[in-house]
Amino acid sequence: MVKTEIRVIYGDTDQMGVVYYANYLRYFEAARNEFIRAKGLRYRDFEAQHGLLLPVAEAHVSYRTPARYDDLITVEISLAEARRASARFDYRILRDGEVVATGHTVHACVDLEGRVRRMPRELLERLSVGESCAAGAELAKG
Repeated sequence: MVKTEIRVIYGDTDQMGVVYYANYLRYFEAARNEFIRAKGLRYRDFEAQHGLLLPVAEAHVSYRTPARYDDLITVEISLAEARRASARFDYRILRDGEVVATGHTVHACVDLEGRVRRMPRELLERLSVGESCAAGAELAKG
C-alpha cells in the first residue's frame, strides 16, 4: 500500500463547499501515479519503452462523508489484482483517520492502437512488490 497526501484546493469544491464528486477520481489518479513511482517506475517511461497504455476501463467511488476546501486528505492505494491484461487498484481516502471515500479502478493494458495486450512481466513484478494481491498467480503462470 502507498499513501499520498493531497490538500483540497478551492477549485476542487462545488457551490456547496464540498469536493465535487468527480474530483475523487482525480485523487485516485494522483495516488496511482505515486504508487507507480513508489514501485520504481514512471508511467511515461513505461508508455515509451513498451508502447502500452493502461486506460481506466471501470471506476467506482463510494462516498462516506464530504471533504472540504483546505482539508488534508490521505489517499491509500493498493494493487488488489493483476491479471494478464488488466489490473485493479483499491483506494481509501481519509481525513484525520476518518474514511471519506472508498473505491476502485480497473485498467486494461492496450497498445497504442487500443488493442488489448498482455501486461509485461516486468510491470507485474514491479507493481506487485509488497502487495498482497492476485498478481502472484499470474506471475507463476509465466
